[in-house]
Amino acid sequence: MRICLVYDCLFPYTVGGAERWYRNLGERLATGGHEVTYLTLRQWERGERAEVLGVRVVAVGPRMALYAKGGRRRVVPPLVFGVGVLYHLLRRGRRYDIVHTASFPYFSLLAAGAARRLVGFRLVVDWHEVWSRPYWNEYLGRLGGRIGYAVQALCMRIPQRAFCFSRLHARRLRDGGLQGEVTVLEGEYAGPLDEHEPLAPEPVVVFAGRHIPEKRVPAIVPAVAALRRTSPEVRCVIFGDGPERPIVQRLVHELDLDGVVAVPGFVPGAEVEKALRTAACMILPSRREGYGLVVIEAASVGTPSVVVRDEDNAATELIDEGVNGFVASSASPDELAASISRAIAGGMELRRSTAAWFAGNARRLSIASSLDRVSSAYATSQGKRH
Repeated sequence: MRICLVYDCLFPYTVGGAERWYRNLGERLATGGHEVTYLTLRQWERGERAEVLGVRVVAVGPRMALYAKGGRRRVVPPLVFGVGVLYHLLRRGRRYDIVHTASFPYFSLLAAGAARRLVGFRLVVDWHEVWSRPYWNEYLGRLGGRIGYAVQALCMRIPQRAFCFSRLHARRLRDGGLQGEVTVLEGEYAGPLDEHEPLAPEPVVVFAGRHIPEKRVPAIVPAVAALRRTSPEVRCVIFGDGPERPIVQRLVHELDLDGVVAVPGFVPGAEVEKALRTAACMILPSRREGYGLVVIEAASVGTPSVVVRDEDNAATELIDEGVNGFVASSASPDELAASISRAIAGGMELRRSTAAWFAGNARRLSIASSLDRVSSAYATSQGKRH
């Protein structure tokens, strides 16, 4: 089949769960013999070419800063991308059997929905997240939030085959009146599925991700300070970068944790994996997650996770309390410290339990499992088209 993937970001030029999903999806589809095109914004230097194995990468818009200083998505790049997607699909859309797009940042989905009516391809949409009305208002203010919520609702009215990655967001899609079938894809993990004995833990807490407001990375530092009052041997490594990294670094200094909490920025994936293999736990204090891939990556090496209960946090669905980690009731220093302490106290017994949890769920949580379901949906959609 001829498949067009649509997302304004491309791994590794930007790093996130959705970026990794589309790159993995494109490569796996190409390996399976499909003809794959990836529409995105240019994120590489002019004159260079983005390389994705077996995939034709097409930049339909210029290089632009996607995020404002505060870590929020800028409005102009999605608009530019939407125009570029519309222009490309109106010119080239008849050569695609399937157009598979992310719902966010919405204007590209609106463009694909408009082009579909004229061109006739089948439309598949990934809903990594569905935001509530209160969250929209908090994110963009009352007026901007009303507009954002209305645009999201409009996107649900477009006829589509919908995928999402958690029960939370599947429920929100159905409640929102989505026009089409909703399928939950549980697997985004692309690593090895083999089970092995976990390594003995060191008293180190690891975070890996973007330093944006939704991740609440600064909350980790006072939690470590609180924990060290009773467990002075505990250390922490906070990987990643973003607009809140200076806040994290300032807190490290103010709480006299220099040499205890390391903030090395972005590093090669192999370095993060090495740190996770011997970490006492992985911590993810996010208030909003569409999936939580790093929880599975940590479990694959026997490392339990600590996440935070929140109405927008789907990562809690990946935690079996006391088996592969713990869910803190809030991101307060004492609550996070208490959950980290439980993970450390679990020792090798908890690590073996986490490894066993991964082994029992690895196939279900693998990208191969999701790809099988996506391919099946493609075949069904192609049949409907013809």
